[in-house]
Amino acid sequence: MTLEHPFAQYVRILGKGPNLSRPLTQEEARAAMALVMAGQVEPVQLGAFLCLLRVKTETPEEAAGLAQAIKDTITPPKGITVDVDWASYAGKARRLPYYLLAALALAQAGVSVFMHGAEHHTAGRVYTSEALASLGVKAATSVDEAKAQLARSHFAYMTLEHLSPRLHQIMELKALLGLRSPIHTVARMVNPFNAAFTVNGVTHPPYLTVHQNGSLLLGEQATAAFKGDGGEVERRPEKPCEVWALVAGEPVREEWPALVGGTREKEEHLDLTRLKALWTGAEQDDFADAAIAGTIAIVLRYSGRAGSMAQAESAGRALWDSRDKANIPGAQQG
Repeated sequence: MTLEHPFAQYVRILGKGPNLSRPLTQEEARAAMALVMAGQVEPVQLGAFLCLLRVKTETPEEAAGLAQAIKDTITPPKGITVDVDWASYAGKARRLPYYLLAALALAQAGVSVFMHGAEHHTAGRVYTSEALASLGVKAATSVDEAKAQLARSHFAYMTLEHLSPRLHQIMELKALLGLRSPIHTVARMVNPFNAAFTVNGVTHPPYLTVHQNGSLLLGEQATAAFKGDGGEVERRPEKPCEVWALVAGEPVREEWPALVGGTREKEEHLDLTRLKALWTGAEQDDFADAAIAGTIAIVLRYSGRAGSMAQAESAGRALWDSRDKANIPGAQQG
């Protein structure tokens, strides 16, 4: 008689049918993901597990358990303090990644930002690495390199390919499965460098409660998640923005008003050289300017650097306007 594989129980819990299946507990999700990260599951089991989670949508308990198991496999750098953990997993298709200018402005002001993401999972999008390259900023390819960049310029970015090769392999299964797995959501919640504050942008609003309650279960004290432009951490200035946050470990929901009137059209050509022009002031764009300052405001508000939305809006605008236009944090000279 063939012995049952240790991972089979978790597939059975999720897939036993409409009356007998149930969500995983946080502890079960963590144990299941630990086996996945250790490479101790068969490909057919992993595919079934990911698809079953995807079909029903992961619960906050499942998301927290999966995220914790992933975090258990990543060794953060010692001797460095990170202020903001910034997830970048969507890519931009309709507009340039203005969120990068917001993150770099914060870094220039002394707020250390560690950004991590997955790239090239969807055709026709611009991803963080190539956008940073247009600004002369190199993505880190190791934790030690990220630590050095954070110490030098208060900003570092790593893709999962280098931060967690095993997780990168799992994310790459989209080409085989034909859909994104729940790991695309969970990876955003890992906070691998133990930053004091985490910020996430989502594409679909129903995931906001998963981020807020999952982060609560993970013991996070300061987080923010909102429907961002293209699913990235970027304010849509022409629309109100509802933020689901944790403030001192307590759930908070706040709606921020639109910053500009009118509507924005799709940018037909995503010319990355415009990012540097916007930073230097060589180009002016009211919508982009509002998106950048507004994104900074959200980070300031929920990371405890502004006491109210009004204070955050004012401080975000001042921080962006006072940037050193001649220097981009982390940009290589020459």
